[in-house]
Amino acid sequence: MENLREILQRNGFSFKKQFGQNFISDANLLSSIVSAAGIGGEDTVLEIGCGAGTLTRALAAAAKRVVAYEIDKKLQPVLAETLAGAENAEVVFRDFLKEDLPALEAELGRYTVVANLPYYITSAIVMKFVEDAKAVNALVIMVQDDVAKRFCAEAGTPEYGAITAAIARRAGAQIVKYVPRRMFYPVPNVDSAVVKLTFEEGRIPVRDAKMYRDTVRAAFLSRRKTLENNLVNAFSMTREQAKEALARAGVEEKARGETLSPLRLARLADVLTELRG
Repeated sequence: MENLREILQRNGFSFKKQFGQNFISDANLLSSIVSAAGIGGEDTVLEIGCGAGTLTRALAAAAKRVVAYEIDKKLQPVLAETLAGAENAEVVFRDFLKEDLPALEAELGRYTVVANLPYYITSAIVMKFVEDAKAVNALVIMVQDDVAKRFCAEAGTPEYGAITAAIARRAGAQIVKYVPRRMFYPVPNVDSAVVKLTFEEGRIPVRDAKMYRDTVRAAFLSRRKTLENNLVNAFSMTREQAKEALARAGVEEKARGETLSPLRLARLADVLTELRG
């Protein structure tokens, strides 16, 4: 492909800070992302934030179909060049966060998400799939490296948080590649990582998904307070009720939320469902 910078300049494209635009042009990196996703000739890929289309083109060369979302319509002439000949790639110029995911899934069938996500919407995008997706195989996404570490963190570590536990209920998370900032154009202020979230049906079963979400939120309500205090505040429980819930879930009375694994949080959520049912 012609030099990406030349294509952008010829089309008069200017980067917009509010969209967090940092494009990949390194062919080896693009290839390694596609490889990590395990894309084959019968697969459908959903891409979010396709930017200048370099990853889109690499995905189209491997997949049966690519549906790529892009919020910046100023990239239309750029994408017309970079995706020329990629007949199995479709670009949708809309804000993906506003899309009806169940309706989109009904049209796509089973699919894999592969994306160089704009940093400012990373958590919102991931949670949209964690909470609403029914047909996704995996998310293979480029994110800020410290965010990738949070997605994969172990309980009790500084990186472990509510989003870690939220993801763990539905998907296994692993960092597959660290990516230095110099591999983007323009060069961002942080390094990145490719993280793979592999969705598994019933990975951590819970009686009530909303109660699990509420329990996770309560657990991380305040890291300085005990889980007992956070339960009292989050669920308007008496202290005696909070103590009973912890005891039935096998949690130490003075434990802090960030020390509980996703499995233990699931057990606590089920106890709370019983007690409040």
